[in-house]
Amino acid sequence: MSTESLWRLLHHSPHYSSRRDFLAHAGGGFGMVALSAMLQQEGLIAAAPEVNPLAPKRPHFPAKAKHVIYLFMHGGPSHIDTFDPKPLLGKLNGQQLPESLRNVRLQFTNAAEAPLLASQRKFARHGQSGIEVSDLFPNVARFVDDLAVIRSCHHEAFVHGMALNLMNTGSPRMGFPSVGSWIVYGLGSESQNLPAYMVMLEGGTKAGPPVYGSGFLPATYQGTVLRDKGEPFLNIRPPAGMSPDEQRDLLANVKWFDEQHLAGRQDDSNLSARISAYELAFRMQINAPELVDLSKEAGETRALYGIDEEGTRAFGTKCLLARRMVERGVRFIQLYSGGLLNGDDWDGHAECDKNHQRMAARVDKPIAGLLEDLKRRGLLESTLVIWGGDFGRTPITDGQLRDGGGYRGGRDHNPYGFTMWMSGGGIKGGKVIGATDEIGFKAVQDPVHINDIHATILGLLGLDHKKLTYLFQGRNFRLTDVGGENNLVSHLV
Repeated sequence: MSTESLWRLLHHSPHYSSRRDFLAHAGGGFGMVALSAMLQQEGLIAAAPEVNPLAPKRPHFPAKAKHVIYLFMHGGPSHIDTFDPKPLLGKLNGQQLPESLRNVRLQFTNAAEAPLLASQRKFARHGQSGIEVSDLFPNVARFVDDLAVIRSCHHEAFVHGMALNLMNTGSPRMGFPSVGSWIVYGLGSESQNLPAYMVMLEGGTKAGPPVYGSGFLPATYQGTVLRDKGEPFLNIRPPAGMSPDEQRDLLANVKWFDEQHLAGRQDDSNLSARISAYELAFRMQINAPELVDLSKEAGETRALYGIDEEGTRAFGTKCLLARRMVERGVRFIQLYSGGLLNGDDWDGHAECDKNHQRMAARVDKPIAGLLEDLKRRGLLESTLVIWGGDFGRTPITDGQLRDGGGYRGGRDHNPYGFTMWMSGGGIKGGKVIGATDEIGFKAVQDPVHINDIHATILGLLGLDHKKLTYLFQGRNFRLTDVGGENNLVSHLV
């Protein structure tokens, strides 16, 4: 069609069968978009530069951190057995809850009936700050002066699915973007050869892929999962017998056809993401194998992460990969400890102490190795490291009957008070923020909601959580919804 014909088409007033038809063919502003494309094809005006949705973007204000490593303890670690000592609980072991707490709603337990359960862990003070840490984390305890331990976290969900959604997306409902997606949407990527948002799982999560998905944001911002068995990346090797030039030509043709298909489907973010993914995958074929090849890492470094020990190899490998990803510009990295396989996670409904001994033994040395390695390479000050889980656990025994034997030292889910810690990313360590009550049930001093945590993460990255929005279904949404304050930053830096 000639330019003259296109002008006649744009000034014609046909009968529109529907509002969608009208909007698709209307003149004026919409028609000029089509005219501009036609003129570009005929070389009469310059084509608009292609916009890369992952191009680096300026933060709202100077950032303390550039990268995030989120260590997620899937299932919900017990704060009162790890980073929040409660000596009074030991004295009250076996007694009933105070009257004021007996109407608390839990998933499996009747709070009015279940007895209090003392921690079997021993706590000791560490570092110059004297922060108390349990004997489950002797290696991490060496770094307490680099940690800000937040003991007053809370949210509203006492079941895994909703809690995982809240912790990862800021909403208890499915379909909302994950914190990693929001960060990449706000800041873009520093790496042109690797995904900006990487996820390392252990057999999946109890809330499924939405916890690292892009929700209603364009699909290009979703997390890329590294498999925990076999090749970390699927189909990363070039096809046998195909040269790089031949593959480049093939991708160019695929891109052209995809763009023709996309032309009438501009709202299809999955297709746009797929086009970008082909380009990234081509570059990853060179860079991704090098990323996951740990053979050139020094023996001392492997030992630091516990990679040569059976119990710590799996999580140690994830932690070492996380450091390598930071070095290569990956923006947001999430590591999961525990997954869906045979209930092998931190969900200590029965014999919580034995559960936590097993799980902590897998991660304590690797996490300490990660902190030490980041510090000595000068990366910790620009990398925010976060530790947390679904929620905490109750100071009373779990209400489920196990094998007909009644209570067996387990703890139920507790979203009313739990612990997270942060390190690096401009944070001044050796701090304890907030507190739970004397038995560890509820946050009572300086409560920190998960929306506040998310606002703080964004703030450390130079993003104003109230300005980082996305228009969806007629409303500007944000990670922190209608809540969240980043005043926690002033306590951390």
